[in-house]
Amino acid sequence: MSDGRFDVIIQGAGMVGLLLARALAPLGLKIALLDAKPVQRWQGGEWQLRVIAVSTATERILRRLGVWESMARVSPFRAVQAWDAVGRGSVLFDSADIGEPHLGHIVENGLIQTVLYDRLLQDGGLTVSIPAAIETVQADAERVAVTLADGRRLEARLLVGADGANSRVRALCGIEVDQRGYGQSGLVGVIRTERPHGEVARQRFLPDGPLAFLPLADGRCSIVWSQPTEQAERRLALDEAAFCAELTAASARMLGEVQGCGPRAAFPLQRLHARRYIAPRVALIGDAAHVVHPLAGQGANLGFMDAAVLAEEIERACRADRDIGGLGTLRRYERRRKGDNLLMQSAMDAFHHVFGSESPWLAVPRSLGFDLVDAAPPLKAFFMRRAMGAGPDLPALAR
Repeated sequence: MSDGRFDVIIQGAGMVGLLLARALAPLGLKIALLDAKPVQRWQGGEWQLRVIAVSTATERILRRLGVWESMARVSPFRAVQAWDAVGRGSVLFDSADIGEPHLGHIVENGLIQTVLYDRLLQDGGLTVSIPAAIETVQADAERVAVTLADGRRLEARLLVGADGANSRVRALCGIEVDQRGYGQSGLVGVIRTERPHGEVARQRFLPDGPLAFLPLADGRCSIVWSQPTEQAERRLALDEAAFCAELTAASARMLGEVQGCGPRAAFPLQRLHARRYIAPRVALIGDAAHVVHPLAGQGANLGFMDAAVLAEEIERACRADRDIGGLGTLRRYERRRKGDNLLMQSAMDAFHHVFGSESPWLAVPRSLGFDLVDAAPPLKAFFMRRAMGAGPDLPALAR
């Protein structure tokens, strides 16, 4: 006997899973939201260490879902400047050159998660079971059944794995992944600099990994410093003054002296891509399907786009009176997202290889490439539009 019957079960109450739930809310579907861990609420005060660069396309999605206006703290950036530390080439992407007020916003992960979660609770019609961990998955021609660790059994027409890089749903469905560690960690923190950032995101490509300064609304910067894991561990152990001195040197004083730094943390960097995004009555979205290098800040935006496309395909199925968990619906989702995600992942790998090499044979063409892009307005405009989320097959929420 089933304890609960639903249209959609979403495993994962992170940003991507919550966005999917909000996008599906107007369809009147019966949705269950599960997560193995409690939702960590954003409290304001000091900036969280994990932030994302929200693209214009993602901003449109959040606006149309009625949650952007509730973001209490967002930091627009109007330009991105990048340097090659070895070859000395540089490029500046300025939103004014394409008639846009900004290229995106820096927003704390926890803030997006909290605003989406609160909106879903206000909406009603959503069954939330947190904490709840899935132990088994069984699918047949009409339904998918999951058994939870506490013994409950739930059924739905569709199960969505939005449960991160170590996805339990993906593992239970036997979906294999191509996975490789970079031997690097991303060191994050919030810093105070001698000179103002001017709403410009800055990135310096060092031989052992890129260093990004992301502008925050209070004048400080959030940093993401990709580096060999042993270096990250050593730098985490430094006192504030020693760390700020190393960061000042690594940044080539691009904002003068680094005058202060709050708490720091590091997370391992890896590449992961599921060989299939779907299984019978199951779809994977976000980090459960793909993880990319953070050097372009596109990982979360790709996940949001997954959720928006899957919601659109589910809506189309509802309007046409088709099965929302049927193979046709799921294949259309996979076809629309897998190629784009693979392309972005391959591009990030190429950047990591080219800019992570100290070879003099790569330094000159690398630097020349930066300078050529900087001198070619149409090319710069193309790159800016793509970074903002423009593409050939955007879901309606992002257009």
